[in-house]
Amino acid sequence: MASCIFCRIIKGEIPCLKLFENEKTLAFLDINPLSRGHALVIPKFHGAKLADVPDEHLTDILPIIKRLAAAAEVTDYNLLQNNGTIAHQQVHHVHFHMIPKPNEQEGLGITWPAQTTDMDKLKALQEHLKSKM
Repeated sequence: MASCIFCRIIKGEIPCLKLFENEKTLAFLDINPLSRGHALVIPKFHGAKLADVPDEHLTDILPIIKRLAAAAEVTDYNLLQNNGTIAHQQVHHVHFHMIPKPNEQEGLGITWPAQTTDMDKLKALQEHLKSKM
């Protein structure tokens, strides 16, 4: 997609602080990091949401993130991938954040608004989801 900032980075039209690249994947430092070593890993295939990217273009993502975390010498980190505007996706090209969490102040801060569980409804949901997979 011509106007996609990540597609422009992939084409070399916009510079990045590249960490890794192969035929399917690009990893680079985030220019607005939440902590030291915050990196993005993106498939070179343009897809707005995860479901838009063929599986073969996603196979390198987790191994590369694992290597990035080891290179950054971090043991505590968040892996974040958002799908859609209301889920906080700002760039509509699939991307994964590897965000080191060196202490309570740096890195990703999140809240977890857990809901009270109705086990019967949860079991019905389980069956429904299993039938769709």
